[in-house]
Amino acid sequence: MFNDTKIKEKIEIEDFLKILSKYSKDKIDCTKHTFFRLSEAQRKIYTCEELKKILIQQKPFLVGLQYNENYALFYKYNNRNLKILVNLDITKIKVVTFYFILEWQIPKI
Repeated sequence: MFNDTKIKEKIEIEDFLKILSKYSKDKIDCTKHTFFRLSEAQRKIYTCEELKKILIQQKPFLVGLQYNENYALFYKYNNRNLKILVNLDITKIKVVTFYFILEWQIPKI
């Protein structure tokens, strides 16, 4: 069986940052699904604005393209490993979801 959330291809960080630079902050959208893993208290801390700031201002340490065509972005954030899944189309970035992962959960690609 095939897992479409597995990473099929490593993307060079600089190449991804060039793609990302084509989108302005107002072209990044979050949905209810973005935050479905969070408690109400966590939703006050990890807002869409905070995610936008991370995407625009920080540099991921790993980027991969999944079989489902979502990008898996890995950041160091507050001394933790943050995984953000995004979907890109011609006009916008949609934050699919995000969560903190342990060191052993970082893929070896």
